Amino acid sequence: MTFGAVSVACARQVGGGLSARFTLMKVSRTTMLSCAAGERRRRAFTRLEGLTLAVALALIAMVAVPTWGGARTLGDSQWCTANFRQLARGWLLYAEDHVGRLPGNLDGGDAMDPRSTNRTWAAGWLDFNGSPSNTNLALLRDSQLGPYVGSTSVYRCPADNSLSRARTGKPRVRSVAMNSYVGQRLAPWTAGYRMVTNLYQIVDPSPASCLVFVDEREDSLNDGCFLISMDGYDPEQPARLFLVDYPTARHEGGATMSFADGHVETWRWADVRTRPGLRAGSNLPLNVNQPNNPDVRRIQEAASRRIQGVP
Repeated sequence: MTFGAVSVACARQVGGGLSARFTLMKVSRTTMLSCAAGERRRRAFTRLEGLTLAVALALIAMVAVPTWGGARTLGDSQWCTANFRQLARGWLLYAEDHVGRLPGNLDGGDAMDPRSTNRTWAAGWLDFNGSPSNTNLALLRDSQLGPYVGSTSVYRCPADNSLSRARTGKPRVRSVAMNSYVGQRLAPWTAGYRMVTNLYQIVDPSPASCLVFVDEREDSLNDGCFLISMDGYDPEQPARLFLVDYPTARHEGGATMSFADGHVETWRWADVRTRPGLRAGSNLPLNVNQPNNPDVRRIQEAASRRIQGVP
């Protein structure tokens, strides 16, 4: 506070007008300093005001932190959706360039062979034991969809935190798999169900309902083929439903999925058995019987249909 400010403050305390000016001249230095201290006290926070402010800031933080976490989750979901749109576009462009022929969808030993990049959409076998496939971007770049997708980053969900050696190592390069009834491979997982190898064969389910890409759980993922059991679908036998590979539940309890017409959706799972607890670096038991699981039935509906006349 300047001397002039102290003078004005003290003048207001003593009285206004001309008399104040003359009185001010008689005010001792001690009095002026006392006035300045009083003015500072009025301008500073009291202990009660400080406590009130601290409580208010704490409440704001309590509200803001969950909101930020939700925004991060929403951001990951939107980013994942954008990745799937790019994959879906690349898949359609490949088919267009090959007179409707769909890219390969190899599994098991065929997918593990690094020389199979010219026969499948994504070569490699991912694990938690430091497999070279975990971090080898060339297996994606050189596979059939590589030139049509452009960036290898679209094969990995931004919310996938899996590492090449379970809890250590570099991030794994892929978190996406393809419906096992779509694309070139040896045989369907469940005998008697239709596999489509050409875009123009996709009639039932329709292109808007036919599942192509699935965001798979990190503890289920290995090759690029998302295996789906059609047991219990036709005829309907709810006690015979199985979940072979598991979709993720990273996005607010759901997974990103793309379809043969190119559109993308997020499916949220109704049954807790579809989204068991994640243990980082440990693989789930696969091909598990899950009677009456509506999520299994929903995936089956988008996967394939029984070939007419085949029991």
